[in-house]
Amino acid sequence: MTTESSPLTIAQLAELAGVSTATVSKVVNGRSEVSSETRAAVEELIRLHGYRRQRRRSTPTALVELVFHALEGDYPVEITKGVAQVAREHDLTVGISDLHHDHTAADAWIDGVLRRRPSGVIAVFSGLTETQHEQLARREIPLVLLDPADAPGKNVPSVGAGNWNGGLTATRHLLELGHRRIAIITGPDSALSSRARLDGYRTALDMAGVPADPELIGRGDFLIEGGLAEAHRMLRLPDRPTAIFATNDGQAIGVYHAAHRLGLRIPDDLSVVGFDDLPSVRWAIPPLTTVRQPLSQMAAAATRMLLQLANGEELAQSRIELATELVIRDSTAPPPLPGT
Repeated sequence: MTTESSPLTIAQLAELAGVSTATVSKVVNGRSEVSSETRAAVEELIRLHGYRRQRRRSTPTALVELVFHALEGDYPVEITKGVAQVAREHDLTVGISDLHHDHTAADAWIDGVLRRRPSGVIAVFSGLTETQHEQLARREIPLVLLDPADAPGKNVPSVGAGNWNGGLTATRHLLELGHRRIAIITGPDSALSSRARLDGYRTALDMAGVPADPELIGRGDFLIEGGLAEAHRMLRLPDRPTAIFATNDGQAIGVYHAAHRLGLRIPDDLSVVGFDDLPSVRWAIPPLTTVRQPLSQMAAAATRMLLQLANGEELAQSRIELATELVIRDSTAPPPLPGT
């Protein structure tokens, strides 16, 4: 809530902060050559009092800023395809940033975005701090979250997939094949999609009257290495699982490697289900049964939302959730008979 009846000019903000108008201008325009203490003080004054824009505005560049928590594997490729498809239709360029496995954008990244002044930002499986949200909002740079790692904040547009239903469908498929010792390898506890897929798994077991064994719930990280480590642990249990639901395709490949090291055949000795349906998994040996997450379509939907916001249009809905679908291939089969 502001304490003034009207927003302040740069000169008024500079007087209150005890700095030059040039310094306030650098903060407002996202320039980096300002100390963190001064920037924080000016940003706090803007938050409290508001900022009166000059009549002359800078024009956004014909750029969509696409930021990933990590640029690894097929996942960012499929996302980029969807964004690029819509961007081409509107003569826009796509810029890509990598947060190197950090789910919150750093201040250095936001400074660069404010200097570039894109038409909008799409944050993939990552988020921004409250201050960064405010910085974008003050510059009227729209933001859309795609496959957000955490629950989107109030009035923050987002696009996701039916993660809970995907977890339910994957587990039901294994139950219908006759499996009862069904393990799961989750993603990070902090990831909204991981928690939803785990909830779907638990619901399917509960509806089938199959108790969830804590030993068969592996905590992964959405990486191949995490899938390998958790699968290796569970497959060495005295009463090992006959099926593993890996909550992304990368971890499913890790399960393949663990099974190979232990001399287990897929699907004869162990059934495996992944999640994503990335292009490479159809070439796994055997081809992977997985839950298809329509990544390119999700990305295209997020880009269309972003362009609506950039054009000053209101969104019909702030959250879009696309359906997931089970794709059955050769990595799942009935469990082995006792003694085989």
